[in-house]
Amino acid sequence: MTTLLSFLFNLWPFLLVLGVLIFVHELGHFLAARRLGVRVLTFSLGFGPKILTVKRGDTDYCISAIPLGGYVKMAGESPEDPRTGNSDEFMSKTKWERFQILIMGPVMNIVLALVILTGINVHGSEQPSYLQEAPILGITVPGSSAANAGLRRGDRILTVANHSVGKWEDLYRELAIVNKEATLMVMRGNQTLTVTAAPESESRQDVSRIGVVPDVGPVVRVVNPGDPADQAGIRPGDMFLAVNGVPVNFAAQLIEALLDKADKPVELTMRRDGREFTVSVTPILREKRGMIGVTPENLTRTFKPGLLEAARLSAEDSWKMSGLIFRMVGGLFNGSTSVRQLQGPVAIAQMAGESARLGLLTLLNMMAVLSLNLAILNLMPVPALDGGHIFIMALEGVARRDFSLEMKERVLFAGVLLLLTLMVTVFYNDLTRVSWVERLMPWRN
Repeated sequence: MTTLLSFLFNLWPFLLVLGVLIFVHELGHFLAARRLGVRVLTFSLGFGPKILTVKRGDTDYCISAIPLGGYVKMAGESPEDPRTGNSDEFMSKTKWERFQILIMGPVMNIVLALVILTGINVHGSEQPSYLQEAPILGITVPGSSAANAGLRRGDRILTVANHSVGKWEDLYRELAIVNKEATLMVMRGNQTLTVTAAPESESRQDVSRIGVVPDVGPVVRVVNPGDPADQAGIRPGDMFLAVNGVPVNFAAQLIEALLDKADKPVELTMRRDGREFTVSVTPILREKRGMIGVTPENLTRTFKPGLLEAARLSAEDSWKMSGLIFRMVGGLFNGSTSVRQLQGPVAIAQMAGESARLGLLTLLNMMAVLSLNLAILNLMPVPALDGGHIFIMALEGVARRDFSLEMKERVLFAGVLLLLTLMVTVFYNDLTRVSWVERLMPWRN
């Protein structure tokens, strides 16, 4: 029952996100075709049998049974379509006009991503302040690849796989696409070291995929008068660094470290105005856990730019994300990206459900990232995709002749086979992410 409820909760944000992305993509093709005088026969959200159809003029507007894509069917578009040579047919248009129709789907997805990201930026948000700081290590998680590589507190990571990382946000982004061992350039004092670390498949939000944590700590927002922290001289603004010598980097870690320490003296390492000091405090039992009478909080920065600045930052982030996507796709061919990183409908539905639980802005951010992915993947020179059609037209332009119908059909068939192989791969990856399904696969146990 719980699994069913989780599935249903994941389903509605998945359909919402996918529906918007498909609609915007196909709307780009549709509007460009109509503007250039091409007759559109069908505008469909989804593939397969048509569930709902409304006819307006020459066009059937449809919702089809399989919601994993969509299409705009134009007169005289496919090689097997009968052609009259009328000016309202797709193949009657010049290559430049056909290019405009094909490119507008991905362009609309890019525009959608920019609009969403700009809106999110204008709305404003609070972010952990360390994300914009240099990636200087606080601790390395015991047993992690970073610990095994010898990384330690105070090390500053300069590059990941020869790509510069100036802040923690860059480090997380670079490690997200690394599949095999990553070569890191690290500054330790006045020395520059090179180490290798193999990223793990998953990590907590505050821990990188190699197991490093930033050199930050929770700060005191409120000190309760008369409580142990007040008696020990702790003040608002002081930063916690460690409890009994064990580093604490976030408020949740501090609370957990004191949980079972009621009536037991603990040594707190603190920082005030850049100076470190230690105090001894004995937590009291309150609400069935050890407490010292402070309200800790993580350092954050309020981020709320104006419209123009928000648009500029959105374009900058989109450019960086696009570069990562291209590198991930390229990695599929040179082996640096595992096919295990490819995600299909089930994984996307899970992400959509998790994003929806975190709020509308998180769901919109996911939609923007997926829209950018959809645009870039559609521009890949793979037959049957927009980029494949554009690539064939470009080759015809270079050759100064149109290829034969037989050759185009063969190329299209090869593209369909490649896409089917890709679909089988992502569906397999999705199934292995469902625990009860994976248990039915003896070769994975």
